Amino acid sequence: MPVLTRLIPSPVVVDISCGAMDKLDGILADQRISASGRLAIAISGGSGQALRARLEQALPHADWYPVVDGTIDSAVKLADDIKGRRYDAVVGLGGGKIIDVAKYAAARVGLPMVAIATNLSHDGICSPVSILDNDNGRGSYGVPTPIAMVIDLDVIREAPTRFIRAGVGDVISNISAIADWELSHKITGEAVDGLAAAMARTAGESVLRHPGGCGDDEFLTVLAEALVLSGIAMSISGDSRPSSGACHEISHAFDLLHPGRSALHGEQVGIGAAFAMHLRGAAEQSGLFTEVLRRHGLPVLPEEIGFSVDEFVAAVEYAPQTRPGRFTILEHLNLSAAEIRDAYADYAQTIRS
Repeated sequence: MPVLTRLIPSPVVVDISCGAMDKLDGILADQRISASGRLAIAISGGSGQALRARLEQALPHADWYPVVDGTIDSAVKLADDIKGRRYDAVVGLGGGKIIDVAKYAAARVGLPMVAIATNLSHDGICSPVSILDNDNGRGSYGVPTPIAMVIDLDVIREAPTRFIRAGVGDVISNISAIADWELSHKITGEAVDGLAAAMARTAGESVLRHPGGCGDDEFLTVLAEALVLSGIAMSISGDSRPSSGACHEISHAFDLLHPGRSALHGEQVGIGAAFAMHLRGAAEQSGLFTEVLRRHGLPVLPEEIGFSVDEFVAAVEYAPQTRPGRFTILEHLNLSAAEIRDAYADYAQTIRS
C-alpha cells in the first residue's frame, strides 16, 4: 500500500531567541544557505542603519540596499540592483514592508530569501505573499516562503510596543478567518484544508489564551511562533484563506476608502474579527476577543482608531468588494447599511456595558 504524503513549504530554519541576530552568519553557514556570506541585505533607511552597524563586521561580504518604501517600484528596483551579482540569498532586515519588498525581489531574481523580523506587527513575516503598494492602491503578490526566519527577541523589545500589540490582533483574527472558511464550506462547498486550518487556529488560540503580556519573553516567543505558523498555514493552503476572512475584508476597506488615515493592519483586523464574531452570533467569542484586545492595549471600537460610526458602516458595506470570490459572514448575511448600523450599535453596547 503506497504511503501518501505531501511536502509542506516552510523555512529550513526558524530561530526565535534572544541574540538570534548575532548568530546570523553561523545560522546561514550551518544550514548551507550562505557559506560565503555573499548576501544582498535590504534594510530601511531609519532603524535599519543601526542594525547594519551591528552586523556589518560579522558579514564583511554582504552588500546593503536601503529600501525607501513598500511599493512595487521599490521591489522591482531592488531586484534590478541585485540581478547578476552572484549572491547566495536576499535578506530582508526590518519590518513588514522591508520583508515584503525583499521577498518579491528574491522571487524575481530566483534567489532564496531570509527574513529577519525587527517587529511582530503581522503574519506576513513568513507568508508566501508580498503586500506592496501600487498605482491602484495595494496588491498581493505570490512569492516563495522565506528559506530562513530569524527573530531576535532583544531587537523585538526595542520596537514600539504598538507594533507587538498589532501582531496580537492579526494572529487572533485567524480564529474568525477559520470560522468564515468553515462557513463557506457549509454554504458554498468550498474545500477546507484541514492542516492549514489546524495550524492557523492553533496559532490564534495560543495567543488568545496566553496570560502573558507584550513585555514578557515567553509571550513574545509564543506570538512570534504563532505568526510564523500563520505564514506556513498560508503556504500549505496556497492562499491567505487560513488567516484572512471578514476581518481582513473590513481592514482592506479602511485602507482603500481612507488611504493615509488607516491604522496598523493588526489593529484594524482585531476590530474586524471581534465584530465578525458578533455578526455570526458568537457572543462569548466576540466578548473574549474584545477582552483580550483591551488587555493588550488594542482598540475594540473604530472611534479608537479615528473612524466614525458612519465610516465604519461604510467600510463594512464595502468590504466584500475587496476580495471578490471570497465568501465570509459578510457575504452570507449581505447586510444593508441600516442593518450594519444596527448590528454595530448592539456590538458597541455589549462592549460598553
